Parts: sequence; structure tokens; C-alpha cells
Amino acid sequence: MDRNFARALPLVLKHEGGWADNPKDPGGATMKGVTLATFRRYVKADASKADLRAISDEQVATVYYRHYWAAVNAQALPSGIDYAVFDFAVNSGPARAAKYLQSIAGVSVDGRVGPQTIEAVSAMDAAKVINKLCDARMSFLRKLKHWPTFGNGWTRRVDDVRRDALAMVGQPADVKEVPVPKPVVPETVEEKVKEKTGLWQKLTGFFGAGGVGGGLLWGVDWQTLAVIAGAAILVLLLIVLLRRHIVNAVKDIREGLA
Repeated sequence: MDRNFARALPLVLKHEGGWADNPKDPGGATMKGVTLATFRRYVKADASKADLRAISDEQVATVYYRHYWAAVNAQALPSGIDYAVFDFAVNSGPARAAKYLQSIAGVSVDGRVGPQTIEAVSAMDAAKVINKLCDARMSFLRKLKHWPTFGNGWTRRVDDVRRDALAMVGQPADVKEVPVPKPVVPETVEEKVKEKTGLWQKLTGFFGAGGVGGGLLWGVDWQTLAVIAGAAILVLLLIVLLRRHIVNAVKDIREGLA
């Protein structure tokens, strides 16, 4: 169950456009505001551009709900404010939207909409919060270097958000099933890390647990001990080299799934 997500999503999407794959765009291929990286994170781990271009309405809802709506805890905010914060999050990032809301509410600014923020916002006049949020959003956008190019479009978007959010104030929330199917959960970083680090854990566990018992060496002559010590040093050097390889592999995995 949720509140106004089903009502707010179409309002957000009308500003997001369709397919785009501009080589100069750092975000890369995008469909309905969803980048390929985000699509892989929330829907299909090995998705191609063709998969992204064919994204379904249910998959779009999955991404926007998990990546933006839930990230700013919009379902716990009053009607109108929820949509205004949601659209801000989509356009400029969840953390920034949350911080601006917290600044208006006069609570600790940490970028996470929690109980303190929700309580403070709920006690305020919703229309005033929406107007202050939209004003602050416009002030932020005007400072961006791309304002001369995109300023008119951004202004129309915020004007639409202000109007539609104010129209929601005092209205009953939708409180209906959100059209978000259970997403296909991509293979996590942790699972791949375990694959790469399994051997390391076995080796370190063997030595740490006393795989080579000190009691077995009691009474051995010093020449034999020297040979054993040399072999042990060689094994340890191999383990260090193996660990370095694993660390680099894990780093590549994390960067590849980021």
C-alpha cells in the first residue's frame, strides 16, 4: 500500500521524455528518465540498450519508486509535499531534495527524511512548504552553468510542480496498490565478492585456526626447521600476491556494478 505515488509518477514522467543516447551525455543511454546503469541496478543486471529502450511501464514504476520515491520517504509526507519532493529528487537527486526540505523544516540537515523531518513537516502549512521548496529549487537551478540552455524548461517544470502539488494539498491520498512488480534483483556485489574471496578465506582460516600445529614441530632439528620456515615464508608471499589480485578483482566488480 502507498499514498500518492500512482498520482505523482505520471506528473513526473511528462517532463522526462523518451529515448536519448547522446555520446556527450555523461549519463549515457536514457529512456523515460531511466539510465542504463539505474535500469541494471533495479531491474535487470545484464540489460542491454535494447532492453532499456523497451522498458515497460511496470519497470519504469519500479525504478522511480525504489530510486526516488522511497529514497525520500515520500509515502510518509503530506499530500502535495510528497510530490514536490519526489520531482525534486528525480531532477536533482534524492539527497539534495531531502536536504532542502529539512532546511525549510528547521531540522538537522543530513539528507535522510526520517521521523524528525516527517514530524516537523507534517506540523507546517503544506502550501507554504511547497512554495518555499519550489523557490529554493529555482534558486539552485539558476546557479547551474547549464541554466542558459535549459533554464526555460526547468522553469516550466517547477511551475507545473508548484501548481499540481498545491492542488493536492488537503486532498485524500490515493492509498492504492502501487503498480510496482517485484523487481528482478541483480546479482549483488557481495555475492561476487564471495566468489573471488573464497580461496583467500580458506587459506587464512587454515593458518589462523592452527592448520600447521606447533606441536608437530617439537623435537625437529634446526636444519629441518629452517627449511620449513623458508617454505612458510614462500607460502605467505604467495598468499599476499593472491590477496592483492583478489582486492583488484573486487575493485573491478564494484566499479562494474556501480
